[in-house]
Amino acid sequence: MKRTGHALVILGLTILTQLGGLAWGLALFTRWRWRAFPLIYLAIWVVAQLLAPLAGRQPLPCTGAPLRMQSIFYCAALRNFAVPELADLAHDAAARVADKHPGTITLALDGGFPIPGLPMLPHLSHADGRKLDFALFYKNSTGDYLPGKTRAPLGYFAFETLDHPQCPAAFPTLRWDFRWMQAIYPDRPIDDRRTKALGQALLDDPRLGKMLLEPALAERLGLADPKLRFQGCRAARHDDHFHVQL
Repeated sequence: MKRTGHALVILGLTILTQLGGLAWGLALFTRWRWRAFPLIYLAIWVVAQLLAPLAGRQPLPCTGAPLRMQSIFYCAALRNFAVPELADLAHDAAARVADKHPGTITLALDGGFPIPGLPMLPHLSHADGRKLDFALFYKNSTGDYLPGKTRAPLGYFAFETLDHPQCPAAFPTLRWDFRWMQAIYPDRPIDDRRTKALGQALLDDPRLGKMLLEPALAERLGLADPKLRFQGCRAARHDDHFHVQL
């Protein structure tokens, strides 16, 4: 049973962080077992930062402005990597939004792992470092912009629309509604101006190959472009974030 438990932990950490499973496995060979895990993981994390450029990846910033990861979780879990071209696109789009709306902080969500090849679940893509998600922008109840804030703890699953008329109930599907979760999120309306500015900045960039966004939200924001697509009825919803790819 212990072996099975450790195998499940290694599998879970590998899925979540790519290299966390390796750290847990190495910890099992020490006298301190799981107590050695944090230090081993930290060492591997530092090495990953240094070696990622050799694999054609670079980390997106964990702090600062106008671009940073939405949560320290993404940095700790090594989910904030992208190929240099995509990283440059993200920085340029964030700078353009901040120029138009001073003080705006653009928040990135899942990017890719530092080492190419391993899928980043639950995404259907994100394995090649050429995909990146962005959080939407939000306001408080009085209409003031909330810098660096989202509705959901990690930016995902706070949906703006609950239904899509073109999507009948289907199985299997990743089009989760999570209706029970929606009521627990704070009441923060989307900042339409900043969200549209980010979407337009991304669409205007010639390096962008495709953006995924729920049609109802795209229509609400007034975004239209041949590169703007509906992700389909069996994929994860995209009315809580932008998905972009080179």
